[in-house]
Amino acid sequence: MAGIDVLITSSWFIVALLIAVTFAPRIEAEQAGLGILKYVAGFVVAIVLYLSVLLHEASHAVVAKRLGYGVTSITLHFLGGMTEIDGQSRRPRHEFWIAVVGPLTSIAIGAAALGLWFVVPDGLVHLAIGYLAGANLLIGVLNLIPGLPLDGGRVLKSAVWGASGNQHRATVVAGWGGRLTALALLTWPLVMEPLFGVEPTLLDVVLVFILGLFLWTGATAAMAHARIRERLPALAARPLARRTLTVPSDLPLSEAVRQAQEAQAGSIVTVAPDGRPLGIVSEAAVTAMPEERRPWVPVSTVARAIEDGLTLPATVAGEDLVLAISRRPAEEYLLVEADGRIYGVLATADVDRAFRDNASR
Repeated sequence: MAGIDVLITSSWFIVALLIAVTFAPRIEAEQAGLGILKYVAGFVVAIVLYLSVLLHEASHAVVAKRLGYGVTSITLHFLGGMTEIDGQSRRPRHEFWIAVVGPLTSIAIGAAALGLWFVVPDGLVHLAIGYLAGANLLIGVLNLIPGLPLDGGRVLKSAVWGASGNQHRATVVAGWGGRLTALALLTWPLVMEPLFGVEPTLLDVVLVFILGLFLWTGATAAMAHARIRERLPALAARPLARRTLTVPSDLPLSEAVRQAQEAQAGSIVTVAPDGRPLGIVSEAAVTAMPEERRPWVPVSTVARAIEDGLTLPATVAGEDLVLAISRRPAEEYLLVEADGRIYGVLATADVDRAFRDNASR
């Protein structure tokens, strides 16, 4: 979908099967004698419903891309869908529009289906359209509940962020909204009979528990991530860089190691005769090379070629640093100044250590 991967988890098929089985008796009541075809028709209804969920998620993706964010994938799972967007919103209004467009899309689909329901003759299509209308209106309205990880939680987050100027505080407020929503949901089976005269079934209890657990864990995870992101600005590449020695690619490994030790350099980069960097010597590969072989092996044999994504600006920091590493996983990265000069080598192990230290403070 427009260069975005659409993934379907195995849990989707379980829910689609449950929808087919649950919907089959209504299909049979509408048109008797279908036999096993009533389950096929129920499965088709499930597919149509999830296509509308895909439109919901696609609307998030489209708005995010128009606002300048990368979109990695859309995943359909048993509770609906999820759009993977690179990085956090840069502004409150971005957060608002990316979040609110999903529920609005579902409500629009539901309203359109409701309009069709009034004009389509009675029959299976009429029944399916009515189900589609009700499901999308319900999805749209419920997603506007102000609590993470629901879209309404992100809308609340954008409002608090805009008012306070503090994204971390806004996430915590929206996270507590999600937790309170989860606790309120868990009381639903207890109030069904006194309020509506309907005795809750075991399926009602199980579904409420699953949804409540999903909301609570999602809200808790968002709050934990917010605490980590609050410390991300302290994570910068420049102070973590290792002093680097540049050597010709045909220099014997033993001599390169000797020169690095003499210069107290923590990394080695091979360069072309014109000074252009060619490769980053792998610390693990050097350690694995027996010392007696090092005088006969050129340093280039233990160097990783500098490919796209392995060169980073020396000024990279915070979330940009984490995203750069996650997009192109490697053990070492070459840091360069704005004018192209080599500043040093950044080791992923050093970033991980600094990240853990910052997160534990």
